[in-house]
Amino acid sequence: MRKAIDYMGEQTSSGNAEVILIDNHSTDNSISYLSPLFPWVKFIGNETNAGYAVANNKGWKLAAGEYILFLNPDTLMAEDCLWKCIAFMENQPDAGSLGVHMIDGSGNFLPESKRGFPSPLAAFYKLIGLNSLFPTSKHFAAYYSGHLPETDNNSVDVLSGAFMLVRKKLLVKTGGFDEQFFMYAEDIDLSYQIKKEGYNNYYFAGTTIIHFKGESTNKDIRYVKLFYKAMILFVKKHYAGGASFLLRILLQMSIWFSGLIATVAKLFSGSSLRHSTPQQLLIICTSEEEHELKEILKHYPLPSILRIDPGKNPSDFYRDYAFDGIIFVGGKLSWAAIITLVKSLSNKTIFRFHANGSNSIVSSYSKKSNGEVFTKQ
Repeated sequence: MRKAIDYMGEQTSSGNAEVILIDNHSTDNSISYLSPLFPWVKFIGNETNAGYAVANNKGWKLAAGEYILFLNPDTLMAEDCLWKCIAFMENQPDAGSLGVHMIDGSGNFLPESKRGFPSPLAAFYKLIGLNSLFPTSKHFAAYYSGHLPETDNNSVDVLSGAFMLVRKKLLVKTGGFDEQFFMYAEDIDLSYQIKKEGYNNYYFAGTTIIHFKGESTNKDIRYVKLFYKAMILFVKKHYAGGASFLLRILLQMSIWFSGLIATVAKLFSGSSLRHSTPQQLLIICTSEEEHELKEILKHYPLPSILRIDPGKNPSDFYRDYAFDGIIFVGGKLSWAAIITLVKSLSNKTIFRFHANGSNSIVSSYSKKSNGEVFTKQ
């Protein structure tokens, strides 16, 4: 979001950080549109989409910093997030990489924030759903390290590539992401390589980001195949003998089972906008910010709007009004405050997000389907 990027720009101008954006051959003229708006960002355009690993390796090799943050584009983070993470790394010399507490666009905790290595048993329990039945079990929920509280800092096996802060010296030693992986499992592989170098991967609960899970990829049969084939590649690389054979069989079963579910779900799913349009909208912004917001919303058949000033808690208004939609405006209201509100109001309503000065409003309610975008027309 633009306001969050502007904040990072302030840090860049002071010489503390640099931002490198790798465009994997997008076809919507992204670089030509964004470059004039953010002159302090290094934009790198790839002529082909060679995958996540190739693009990120190109980025970190151009970076001068001691720490490298790999960050997905479908994320929102608090203004002090990066500096909290670096402070933790500075005080934890055995930390090779760090991930954070992640929530989705509805405020739900994302269990992939902390994971275990995909052993045959862990994969099997996940496949048959035992990890969901016993979400805090060290045995049955090993895939997501369910026994480790989401509120505590801990050393973990695997971090998510959606937000992964790594010491650059370890990227040099390991070579970074293995470019055999086009997309998915490359974060598992790098986490594994970091531990082999004698360092730990840490889950840091001291800050939270919003990850609009699933907005980078449609959840269809192609996604299922990409994900599990990447996992099979990881198994071939790091497991041997019977364990490798068993895990590959389980993963092949997962491809067909998950593919069937994804296909059936797609047949019965409709437009998210049809069943998600709220009956009444609450927007949190100043009166000046409201004008810009209404310039976008006037093109859409949305219901009545009530505005409250930043600093007021939207929970106070539930007593007198029936809201099932809130638009947070990042501007006068900080992203740190927005993320705190989303966590406290989790599952109560539909959340939408707008960065003051941008031309869009975005949302994502579930990792199982794409969200929506309102733009100025």
